[in-house]
Amino acid sequence: MMKGKISVLMGIYNCSSTLREAVKSIEQQTYQNWELIMCDDGSSDDTFKVASEIAKSDERIILLKNETNMGLNKTLNRCFKASNGEFIARMDGDDICVPERFEKQLSVLKKKNNISIVSSRMFLFDEGGTWGKTPQREYPTIRDVVTSSPICHAPVMMYRKCLEKVGGYTEDSKVLRVEDVDLWIKLYAAGFRCYNIPETLYGMRNDKNAFNRRKYRYRINETRVRLKGCRYFKLGFTDYLKTFKPMISGLIPSGLRQKIRKSQRKY
Repeated sequence: MMKGKISVLMGIYNCSSTLREAVKSIEQQTYQNWELIMCDDGSSDDTFKVASEIAKSDERIILLKNETNMGLNKTLNRCFKASNGEFIARMDGDDICVPERFEKQLSVLKKKNNISIVSSRMFLFDEGGTWGKTPQREYPTIRDVVTSSPICHAPVMMYRKCLEKVGGYTEDSKVLRVEDVDLWIKLYAAGFRCYNIPETLYGMRNDKNAFNRRKYRYRINETRVRLKGCRYFKLGFTDYLKTFKPMISGLIPSGLRQKIRKSQRKY
C-alpha cells in the first residue's frame, strides 16, 4: 500500500488559527507516502508565519507564497506545478480528515479500473461541534455534475493524469469559487469518472464566516459554468432550469439560508 506518492494541494488564506490542526490530520494518515504543497494566497494574518513553522518540522511539506491574492484556481495550479506525486489530493487549511482517508481512497483508485477520481462524504462542523453531513451519490452522472454538487472538492483524490489532461484548474475570474464545478465538467468531458466512498472521511468547517463568503457574484459564476456544461453535453430544458438554483437561492436572506442548509444536512 505504500506504492504511489500522493501530492496534497492546499491553498491557504487567513487560516492561522486552524492550519496546525489541518496539517496534523494529514501527518496522522495511515498512508504515509505523501507530500504537502501549501501556498499562502496573500494572507493578511499570521497564516504564512504559522505555515513556515509547520514546514520546518516536516521535510515532506513544501511552502509557497503569492505576493498578492490570486484566487484558489491559480493558487492550486501553482501547487500542482510544484508537485510530483502520481496521485493528487486536495485539502483545505481550516478542515480535517480522518486517519484512514488516503488509504481508503487510494485503495479505490487501484481496485476500480473505470474510476479515476474519488471523493467521500463530509461531516460538517463549527465552533459548536459536528452538526451535519453531506449525502453523496456513489457514482455521479454527467447530469449530476452539471446540475448539482455530487462531488465534494476538498476531500477529492485523483490520478495526476486527470489534471494534466484538462490543463488543471481554469484560471478565469468567471469561475472563482466554482473552480471545482468547472473542473468536474472538464474531467467528465474528457471521459474520467468519479466514485464517492459512502463514508465520512473528511470534516469541513462550515460556520457563519464560511457561509458568508458565498457572495452573489459567485452564484452568478456558478450558473454561468453550469449553463456551459448543459450546452456542451446537450442536456434538456429541465436541466437548464436547475442551473439557476444558486442565483435563486442567493435571493433568500443569509440567516434563513443558513438555517435551511443546517436543517437539510442535520444528522
